[in-house]
Formats: sequence, C-alpha cells, structure tokens
Amino acid sequence: MLHLKIIASFLLLSSSMVLAQSYTISKTAKPGKEFPKIDAEAKVQFKVYFPNAASVVLDGGDGLRNLEATSAKDQEGYWNIHTSPMEIGFHYYWFNVDGKRMNDPNTELYFGYSRPTSAIEIPSGEDFFFKKNVKHGKIVDDSLFSAVTKGKRDFKVYLPPHYGRKKMPVLYLYHGTGEDITGWEKQGCIANILDNLFAEKKAKEMIVVMDYGVALAPEEQKRPDDFPRTVVSSKNLDKIVTQELMPYIEKKYKTNAQRAVAGLSRGSYQAMLIGTNHPDLFSAIGAFSPVIYEGTGAEPFRELPISNLLKASKKPFFFIGIGEKEDARFFEFNALITNYLKQNSYPYSPYISPQTYHEWLTWRRCLYQFVQQIF
Repeated sequence: MLHLKIIASFLLLSSSMVLAQSYTISKTAKPGKEFPKIDAEAKVQFKVYFPNAASVVLDGGDGLRNLEATSAKDQEGYWNIHTSPMEIGFHYYWFNVDGKRMNDPNTELYFGYSRPTSAIEIPSGEDFFFKKNVKHGKIVDDSLFSAVTKGKRDFKVYLPPHYGRKKMPVLYLYHGTGEDITGWEKQGCIANILDNLFAEKKAKEMIVVMDYGVALAPEEQKRPDDFPRTVVSSKNLDKIVTQELMPYIEKKYKTNAQRAVAGLSRGSYQAMLIGTNHPDLFSAIGAFSPVIYEGTGAEPFRELPISNLLKASKKPFFFIGIGEKEDARFFEFNALITNYLKQNSYPYSPYISPQTYHEWLTWRRCLYQFVQQIF
C-alpha cells in the first residue's frame, strides 16, 4: 500500500510538473512575475490583485478583438482571468476594473493608446527580433530645437555595431498614432532586429533616426484632433526632416549621401509624404500598414503627392507591407497605392505578414524585410 502511495504521489508530482512546464511567461512580464502566462494552445492566464473590485474585465487592442475571457475572484482577492487562444504577436491590453481602465501590475508598460499601457507577447516561433550573441549597436537620445514647432524635439538614434569606421546611410523611421519615439526601441525590438541582420550579413549597416510623429506649433495644437490636423502635422514634419533634422544628423553623425524613410500606420503616411515630396533625397520609401489621409473617391491622393514618383529623375525603391488579418480599411489603402503603382508601371515590393493584425509583430516583420532591400 505504501508503495502504491509513493507511485501515486510521484505521478501527481510529475503531472503537476508537466502542467507547469506547459506554460511560458510572456516576454513582457516584469522580472520575477509569473503572469501573464501562455499555454501551448496560446490560451492566456492573468492573475491580478484587485481585492475591492466587483468586476474585472479584460480589454485591449486589435489582437484581442475576437477573444473570449472569463474572470473570477478568489478568496485572497486575486482575479484569475482565462482566455480562449490568443493571436500571435504583441498586443496592448488593460483591465476594466469596475468601469475604470487599469494596467496589469505584472507587466512592463509600453507607450500605446497615448498612455503607458500593458502588453503581452504571444510567441510566433520566430527569433529574428530576439537578443542574440552578436555584436550590438546602441540607441542614443538626441534632440534639436525646431523653428517649425517652436520648441525642442526629442528623437532616438540607433548606431550600428561598426559605427565610426566609415560613413553610413540613414533610415528615418516613424511610429504610429498614440505611440512615441520609444515604440521602435521597446515594442519594435529594432536594435535586436538590426544587430542580428548585420551579423548575418543580410543587410548593410545603417544609422536609424526614430523621430517623433507629431509636429505642431503651439497655435496648431489647439486645432481639433482630427485627420486635417494630422495632415498639418505631417506637412510640418516634412519641413522638419528636410530643413532641420537631416542637416543636424548629417553634421553630427558619420553619414553618407544615402537616405531612406519608412513608418507604420500614421507613420507610413508621413514616410510616403516625405519620400514622394522629395524623391531626389531618398533612395527608398517603406509603408508598413499604409494609411492615406484626406483622400476622396475622385482624389484618393489629394494630400499625398505620389505622382511625383512617376516624373522623378531618381525613382526610390518602394516597399509596402501589411498584416494578413488587418482591418479592411488598411487593405483598401494598400490596394489604392499598389493599383496606382501597377497602372503606372512603377516597381514596388509587396509583403503580407502571415496571421498578424495591426500590431508590432507585423511591423517588426516589415522592417526585417525592408532593410534587407535598401542601400
């Protein structure tokens, strides 16, 4: 009987170990935290302490749109939330606690939705954006005073592992709406992506300037937060890049004459606006999850001078990427651009990110593809 009890205890312990090992902790969790954790089917378990709450509901971005979740409070005041399988990728989320939006104290915070926000990473099986045992570049903080916006503008600069040995090309890179200059560094894992590509000799080493995607003078900040305001901001950004930022970067850093510009979502519009306004200055344009502002049925490119590409003496390489599961409106923007380029026999490089939404895994993949094809 004792022997059977020992066997039963061993089997129970073994099954508990297997169950425990079947979960992985999200890469976004703070050190030492056990939640959120993800099982082999991509079901997620959250555990948060809101002892006085009557209701805790999981909410979040596009990747959580079709998610089912249950929540229950235990005797100690912890809420246990279990979900149906979650989509691969990086997803912003939060909790509605008795109707009030609250972040998860277990995770790091990322600037998204115009505020510090929790996030979860559902593994896709890829490691191109992981930190590996290769030579590493560095990201430095920098700033300048802009006469356009009448104030200081902060930005980040990625310097590759062999920066300083020779002059290098520059990629000007933009984030999306509700995010800031920390996006490509934190959510986008840009340093890991580029370090790994350079180590594998799959891309040419480059400097990357991660500029802020809002450019409004004090009087313009009083305008309604709508699409016309975004167009004004983007036109100001065009002036800042060509008249202030580029001269500053090319004076301070060891650059050559090659430049590219790219961005995601709202940043894709800004990159296209800057690139098509100045095709002589940029050898490549990257639009990740493309957006077009203030177009009409008769004039879809009313505020985007894409026709400049057709008459330019230098024709920039054009890359356009999108997530397979993004909203229809992004595919409509994508189709407007690609159909125009096709009809006018302008070459472009299309990319569809498998199984991803309007989120950072899509944009990491786009960056990974884009930088291998420029310079």
